Amino acid sequence: MTTATQAPADTCVGIGWRQPHYESLLAQRPPLGFIEVHSENFFADGGIALAVLEAGREAYELSLHGVGLALGSAAGLDDRHLERLARLAERVQPRWVSDHACFARVGSGLHAADLLPIRFDDASLALMAGHVQQVQERLGRPLLVENISAYVGWGGDTLAEPEFFNALTSRSGCGLLLDVNNLFVNARNAGHEPEAAACEAMRWVDAIRPGSVGEIHLAGHCERDDGLVVDDHGSRVRDEVLRVYAHAIGRFGPTPTLIEWDTDVPALDVLLAEARRARALQP
Repeated sequence: MTTATQAPADTCVGIGWRQPHYESLLAQRPPLGFIEVHSENFFADGGIALAVLEAGREAYELSLHGVGLALGSAAGLDDRHLERLARLAERVQPRWVSDHACFARVGSGLHAADLLPIRFDDASLALMAGHVQQVQERLGRPLLVENISAYVGWGGDTLAEPEFFNALTSRSGCGLLLDVNNLFVNARNAGHEPEAAACEAMRWVDAIRPGSVGEIHLAGHCERDDGLVVDDHGSRVRDEVLRVYAHAIGRFGPTPTLIEWDTDVPALDVLLAEARRARALQP
């Protein structure tokens, strides 16, 4: 299996392409390194959505970002889901394909419809590495696996999270999709104030093996009245998260970076301004 490698710097910064901006993006063709869509939204074999995606692919490099593989599920992968993803990838030839380090499937077909956290231990590592290799063999390409924001934990971890990802990327040949906002959100929910949370996130970054990060995600989050910090992708990227991002770029070098915005989606110009903020932090 070919190992994941960083893309050249000219694929620098992209945005998540959501339905409100389908038409305006194709009409304006703003300068972007790439666009990213949620894979599952385009699993149908035809129709207007797929036609729009193919038009976007003609204009930009494309990243397929999924939420349904459930790579950490002991129940195994959903073969139908994997086949649909493979058909889509074969059709649109994306630059990257990614999903999350989580579980969602339980028993015979029950799906939680959420990204649930895994335990970081040798058993989870072996399970996920096997599933990642299965996906990569079907797709014929390396997969990027994202670290998630987790609001509950299992306890009993025997591996630190960065250690888990270092082992996963080394063992399977996949790459890490480093979500910087998730690092900050998890640190805040662990009880750290913003400044300390940024420092915790930077230490996480420092523990990751250089050369394994294939893409970075940036997004906004909200702080609820009950104190919980939620990765809601519904606002501008916080300054503290951009500080962690700048630290990551200093460690890993120029890395394809995505602005995610999925709730309360703003005007396209707002997303493009966020992309310029990220681009300014790359060399």
